[in-house]
Amino acid sequence: MRNTIGGLGEFALITRVTSQFPMTDDVILGPGDDAAVVAAPDGRTVATTDLLVEGRHFRREWSTAGDVGHRAVAQNFADVAAMGARPTALLIGFAAPADLPVSWAEEFTAGVRDECAVSGGTVVGGDMVGSDTLTIAVTALGDLQGRAPVRRDGARPGDVVAYTGHLGLSAAGLALLERGVDGPAECLSEHRRPSPPYARGAEAALLGATAMLDVSDGLAQDLGHVCRASGVRVDLESEALRPEPSLLEAVRVLGAGPGRAERVARDLMVAGGEDHALAAAFPPDTVLPDHWHRVGTVAEAAHGTAGKSGDPVTVDGHPPGGTGWDHFR
Repeated sequence: MRNTIGGLGEFALITRVTSQFPMTDDVILGPGDDAAVVAAPDGRTVATTDLLVEGRHFRREWSTAGDVGHRAVAQNFADVAAMGARPTALLIGFAAPADLPVSWAEEFTAGVRDECAVSGGTVVGGDMVGSDTLTIAVTALGDLQGRAPVRRDGARPGDVVAYTGHLGLSAAGLALLERGVDGPAECLSEHRRPSPPYARGAEAALLGATAMLDVSDGLAQDLGHVCRASGVRVDLESEALRPEPSLLEAVRVLGAGPGRAERVARDLMVAGGEDHALAAAFPPDTVLPDHWHRVGTVAEAAHGTAGKSGDPVTVDGHPPGGTGWDHFR
């Protein structure tokens, strides 16, 4: 039984897990006390939280424990980056069945550690509890480094809309897994281990971004949050949505014919989620680096209120082809 977390025991597992995480300059007091102490040199702390529930956000037959560890970090620190902040620390709640193999918990920890090394943060504490359903709760913290947070409510008519990172690959990867199809490795990898462009959140803030968010539920749906918060609408340009080669290959593997592949790929870019790209609005005269892709413009809301007459986000003036993700739908 020592090969299960129930056989190993809570405190032995905690010791084994917490020893994997380095102390960074942001950590004053790490795991082992009643609470951690994290530096906040800016005087403010960006904070966010998220859940991963087995069967809802991941499946063990599709993703390794390491994949789930990478994802747990990525989807939380992407939200920190979307505020224009630098990721600093994580608190992880781990609820699991007693018969979960210790090896799974150790591999999960390694995935968390490795993604933290990419993002720049570290784990400073958390909790463990027995549960019939494997559930991971993550709280992420970040440092604004003296900048104002980039919120969702600052977009103005005339701004340009741009994104950085990947769009559509994760949704294509999920479709490939659901159909049992061995498709482009990049799409499968992006679904299992999203790769948010962490440093580009702070970059966008320095470039003067007026609004920004993490694309977790689909570009159109997430930009709708910006529209409602800012009282504007957004029109995306289909010709500016240029699918990556691996995305085009994936939709062909999934059955899209030569004449439909690009349209289907663009639909996935607009409505797919979980790539954790960053989308932002910038003043129209902003000179953007090449890794920011301009895909649309911000306009005045119809009748003064976005969404009252049609969709707040359109593609070439028409409703988007998909609805995006909704956990309760």
